[in-house]
Amino acid sequence: MAHILVIDDEPGIAWSFREFLRDDGHSVAIASSAEDGLQQAGQVKPDAIFLDVRLPGQSGLEALHKLRKKSGQAPIIVMTAFGNLETAVGAVEQGAFDYLPKPFDWEQAAILLNRALASRTTAIEPAVTDKIDVAEDMLVGASASMQVVFRQIALVAASDVPVLVTGESGTGKELVSRAIHRHSRRKSGPLLPVCLAALNAATVESELFGHVRGAFSGANANHMGLFERAAGGTVLLDEIGDVPLSLQVKLLRAIERREVIPVGDSRSKATDFRVIATTNRRLRELLERGEFREDFFFRLSVVQIELPPLRERPDDIPLLAQFFLQRLGEPSSRKQLSPAALCELSARSWPGNVRELRNAIEHAAIMSRGEVIDVAHLPSKHGTSPEFARGDEHLQRELVRWVSERLAIANSENTDGDLFERFLATVEPPLLQTAFEHFSRNRAATARVLGLHRATLRQKLKHYGIDVSDDES
Repeated sequence: MAHILVIDDEPGIAWSFREFLRDDGHSVAIASSAEDGLQQAGQVKPDAIFLDVRLPGQSGLEALHKLRKKSGQAPIIVMTAFGNLETAVGAVEQGAFDYLPKPFDWEQAAILLNRALASRTTAIEPAVTDKIDVAEDMLVGASASMQVVFRQIALVAASDVPVLVTGESGTGKELVSRAIHRHSRRKSGPLLPVCLAALNAATVESELFGHVRGAFSGANANHMGLFERAAGGTVLLDEIGDVPLSLQVKLLRAIERREVIPVGDSRSKATDFRVIATTNRRLRELLERGEFREDFFFRLSVVQIELPPLRERPDDIPLLAQFFLQRLGEPSSRKQLSPAALCELSARSWPGNVRELRNAIEHAAIMSRGEVIDVAHLPSKHGTSPEFARGDEHLQRELVRWVSERLAIANSENTDGDLFERFLATVEPPLLQTAFEHFSRNRAATARVLGLHRATLRQKLKHYGIDVSDDES
């Protein structure tokens, strides 16, 4: 299948690698020093390399860069029993594909090897063929729902009316607000965002409307508030649904009249600003509960833009993923997502929406040492479907009941038992049998889904009498 070069000066480990890799159909070359490994890599280009750090002569880290060059950039998995943070970071910085601390189990080594080979052999079509702009505040999307949002932004930008941007957390409400400002006649003016709920209740009015000298203890000079500083520009009121009723009244007056009364003053000051408000809360529900003023709501929502959650626009996920990779710069911008990874991304529910997807892509770009990002490089899911969760809870209750009964029996008999072995003998056979039959008794497919090495699966099937044949499948 592949030609693997193992560079390790411990004969026992080298022999184990040879047997283990040959069992999977690979050809194996063994070198006991970095110098020997460099020579062999130049003669027969390996598909992947296992490299020990502590070697006679040159160390593995010293030879790593030369090995990559000599082998045609073959992925290198660095191994050591004496590693620390500096060793691991040094290996990665010098281009190692991954880092394998000793002692390790062979299934772990097999998983890393498969990933390394996939990074070298997987060929995919780019998700996005055209170079896309990667401006920090760019809105990305090609779905029908995002086209509606783009149209609304274009229409409302030219006016001065207040805009309410709603949507779940992480959908990009601030990006929409910035886009409106950027395309408005106020684009040369300031855009001043403020999260009102985060302001100190005692000083919030001073921050928004300003104050005059002597208005309160510590007010040693006049202070210009946010609305005055935003003259000629836009005020972005973030998470407006968390604003208390008492402040809503004063905000409504300022927005309607475009004037403010500084704290400690009786005179109003005119100021020319536009207001965009955002929230992830359902304001109409707050209205019904009396937690939000109706007149304030209607003043804010002259135009309302509702951002769709990411789960409702899965067609945008490849475009967004490529955008986030390009924004990371080299070398991440050269990476591509495998078809399986794209399918996995599109299948997830993304409760954190675009923000969560961005974090997932950044995580995957770090974890992927090659040019291909696969499913294994993605962070784990944040949740499961309600149907699966209910089934899982039922299974857990049944297992707890079974274990509790056996523990009670063992306690009454007051003897050493084999509860762990009996538990495995109860749950493993039906799992293995069902999976094996589901895949038409194909060991390779069954092992892949179960996450087991084929040799391990073969032993377990034979142990439980599920498959006693010696043929390979």
